[in-house]
Amino acid sequence: MTPEQLSTAIVGALTDLVDSGALTLPDAVPASVVVERPKSKEHGDYATNVALQLAKKAGLPPRDLAGLLADRLRATEGIAAVDIAGPGFLNITVEAAAQGALAAQIVEAGAAYGGSDLMAGEKVNLEFVSANPTGPIHLGGTRWAAVGDALGRIFEASGADVTREYYFNDHGAQIDRFSTSLLASAKGEPTPEDGYGGAYIADIAQQVMQTEPRVLDLPDDEAQEVFRSVGVNLMFDEIKQKLHEFGVDFDVYFHENNLHESGAVKRAVERLTDLGNTYEKDGALWLSTEQFGDDKDRVIIKSDGKGAYLSGDLAYYLDKRERGFDRCLIMLGADHHGYVGRMMAMCAAFGDKPGENLEILIGQMVNLLSDGQPLRMSKRAGTVVRHDDLVDAIGVDASRYALARYTSDTTIDIDLDLWAKQTNDNPVFYVQYAHARLASILRNAADLGLSAARGDAFDPSLLSHEKEGDLLRALAEFPRVVAAAAQLREPHRVARYLEDTASSFHKFYDACRVLPMGDEEPAPIHAARLLLVEATKTVIANGLHLLGVSAPERM
Repeated sequence: MTPEQLSTAIVGALTDLVDSGALTLPDAVPASVVVERPKSKEHGDYATNVALQLAKKAGLPPRDLAGLLADRLRATEGIAAVDIAGPGFLNITVEAAAQGALAAQIVEAGAAYGGSDLMAGEKVNLEFVSANPTGPIHLGGTRWAAVGDALGRIFEASGADVTREYYFNDHGAQIDRFSTSLLASAKGEPTPEDGYGGAYIADIAQQVMQTEPRVLDLPDDEAQEVFRSVGVNLMFDEIKQKLHEFGVDFDVYFHENNLHESGAVKRAVERLTDLGNTYEKDGALWLSTEQFGDDKDRVIIKSDGKGAYLSGDLAYYLDKRERGFDRCLIMLGADHHGYVGRMMAMCAAFGDKPGENLEILIGQMVNLLSDGQPLRMSKRAGTVVRHDDLVDAIGVDASRYALARYTSDTTIDIDLDLWAKQTNDNPVFYVQYAHARLASILRNAADLGLSAARGDAFDPSLLSHEKEGDLLRALAEFPRVVAAAAQLREPHRVARYLEDTASSFHKFYDACRVLPMGDEEPAPIHAARLLLVEATKTVIANGLHLLGVSAPERM
């Protein structure tokens, strides 16, 4: 029996009490009830404070309402006991058979277990990474690649229609500096004062000259344009390849330059003007963002007639909404924190709901440690520690898991020595090893001619050991963990859950013999435990998949 099934049972008990006249609830029966695993095993398998929450509305002391509910729940199939604790908590003990039945339900659901329709019908545009194509991906971009892709997977498991989008910044001053840096490198000149350094600039400059052997014969302005067009494409191809190798691919690569060439900026400005949210001042056109919560109004068209930086954001947001996205979620680095207010004001100026139609997540910095010391900046990148410095040191799986394991709004230090270890101290190894061990048990069973119980051959009441119960309750939590990760935009909840569940499995395996030993005859308990093993393997594989991490069969 899962927490969701218990919630349904409690809602049913409340409904029966209201229908019979034994209880009055002016605001109607709640659609669901929070059911949690208590910290102490003496408090049963599950607990709820629903009586405390509803007592005032019902006009009853909490313990009296708890007593009414307890009487109804005790008659519910699958519930072994209901106790009232403290001021009105309900502690519920589930029958072994009802709890054990979950193993069969998980195996039957397979890859779908953990999913829900929480976000069904929601069309989400998830924009992340969007690193400028002026250099290799830095660690901030790598963090968003891991977190963003995991969030997309979690949204999809929750029923959403997700489009992963990369905003390709191919317009503006940073591209000018990039192309002048390439030209200077090709001519053997020093890096311009505001240009880009690093060995990668020389690499790309050489590739451009191989593609266009006569480029240096051109006047500087024409040569720079060649370095711009060819060099940006080369850099962006490398970024896309690195992300692909990291297991992250995008559905849409949106070019910023298109906004300016297609008239999208003009259309966005006209829309805002029609809504009465722009005005002219000092020869410029301003957006009235202060009235929507920004700290001041913003220029969108400068006095020279050129669009201000915000004009591109206006056009891009409107374009997403016109493409039919209900929710536009953008992931930005910590240096963009001050930008959130104006973006939300922009959303409101279009008549949309900030936080609903537009969401912005801010990610903090990532530091790499080796031998306890911060890793030095990359010579190739020139100014930053880059994506490859992490992946080359610990691999894709450990990198993705490590980056998704923490809340995005905290700075993290990744100890390369720890994450490279093939020991249980390494969180991703610990979880992956649990999956490999589960796979090994099932292979060994097959070698003995044994298989997990199926259908009527499965007696869930046999899974009555304390450690079996602990593991089953852990498996039952997975759908709620995934739902919470989706609602709170926190993939790290899945990672931490997997570590806890791997621990519950190892404790179960140490206490409960799954396969017969020696000349021992196979018994129904072995088949039942094999089904529990298969269910656990399914859950860990599903969780790792949500994080974009492999689930190895052997280690």
